[in-house]
Amino acid sequence: MGETTGFLKWGRSGPTRRPVELRLKDWKEVYEPFDGSILKSQAGRCMDCGIPFCNNGCPLGNLIPDWNDLVYREHWQDAIERLHATNNFPEFTGRLCPAPCESACVLGINQDPVSIKQVEVTIIDHAWNEGWVTPQIPTLQTGKRVAIIGSGPAGLAVAQQLTRAGHEVVVLERADRIGGLLRYGIPEFKMEKSHLDRRLDQMRAEGTEFRTNADVGGAVDVEILLASHDAIVMACGATAWRDLDVPGRELAGIHQAMEYLPIANKVQEGDFSDASIDAKGKNVVIIGGGDTGADCLGTSLRQGAKQVIQLEIMPRPPEERAADNPWPQWSMIYRTSSAHEEGGERLFSVNTEKFIDDGNGNVRALLLNEVEMVNGRFEKKEGSEIEIPADLVFLAMGFVGPEKGSWIEQLGVALDERGNVARGADYQTNVPGIFVAGDMGRGQSLIVWAIAEGRSCAAGVDTYLMGETSLPSPVLPTARPLL
Repeated sequence: MGETTGFLKWGRSGPTRRPVELRLKDWKEVYEPFDGSILKSQAGRCMDCGIPFCNNGCPLGNLIPDWNDLVYREHWQDAIERLHATNNFPEFTGRLCPAPCESACVLGINQDPVSIKQVEVTIIDHAWNEGWVTPQIPTLQTGKRVAIIGSGPAGLAVAQQLTRAGHEVVVLERADRIGGLLRYGIPEFKMEKSHLDRRLDQMRAEGTEFRTNADVGGAVDVEILLASHDAIVMACGATAWRDLDVPGRELAGIHQAMEYLPIANKVQEGDFSDASIDAKGKNVVIIGGGDTGADCLGTSLRQGAKQVIQLEIMPRPPEERAADNPWPQWSMIYRTSSAHEEGGERLFSVNTEKFIDDGNGNVRALLLNEVEMVNGRFEKKEGSEIEIPADLVFLAMGFVGPEKGSWIEQLGVALDERGNVARGADYQTNVPGIFVAGDMGRGQSLIVWAIAEGRSCAAGVDTYLMGETSLPSPVLPTARPLL
């Protein structure tokens, strides 16, 4: 693929981030445009390895060597066709996916892997700019009606696939805008919402209907929903956040990350002039060292926080793969995101003992202690207590599963032992005609898994409605068996 000896000629090059002092003054995406001539050589590093482990590293099964070769040869229109063959929304994954494909790249065994993610996002951005991304309007209508609950990446993938198969599809979203976490969980500096909006315009032109403020079990009656649709897909995500039950949790100034990030996004949408939770001039502590914590970090810095400290209970990852983390596994190494580059401090192997009151019901500080792993459990290091100041605390410790509500009980779907919605290999729940896709059935995971499951779920729905399907099904669910 590409240049036969390209991996010997060229080293890895990635995108350049805008200067920190400039990007902290706005909410635009942090990366500079990528040089096209450099991109060609990066695609040319793909080494024709014989067994492309990158395909298996990607839950979507993206045809990575194919479009690397096409980009190297400057066959851009063919490249976007190959990319769209497996991925409905490469402009999302190219910006937000952590790229497990790159950890699985054969070149990565003893060199830097191919810049797969950068090639991907450049292909789709080029395609949009050239006007190659157009509505794919179905030529036949089946007369079958499908309701999709939730408009995150899984729900959108199901919707686009089923609409193109000729079904009448409506997407129900309880929020005031379509997009789920893509809209209100991802900060603008990671993905400007113009990328989401133009994809939604394409889907509307194809025939997908979107309804906002459509709260199933509230404004949307469950019985009417069941009676008026041939199939229902649940794609509401794993939005039940993990809390921290320690003394002082009730103090003012302690918020869940997903109470904080949507407000900042709404300010960028023009809904508010100021954020009701604002870090300006404050000491901020973020509990949780993952991507959501980094999103809170970048948001706090843009709001003008005085100091930001991000806490992680796990030890600091190594700079290179450990012996028990071999290729092609996801590499558990120390990474610096754009937000970490912008400021703040990270503390590893620490646990929050309690939140400290300022005497007026507000949080003033956190009492921490260092921890170490002993026989698979975290144990406190005696005498390691430290106190750090905090005017605002954000809990970014992940999610424990889908929110449970009366409407789920009304549908009668079973849950597995982890609290996710149980489903079979066709993504159908124990209730005929009701399906589940994405984090709601899988548990908290990556955007690329959500899209892959959405595509597979659509194939399951199409088969249920029509007896057969020509839609691709890239993955089988990894959820527990039906109860």
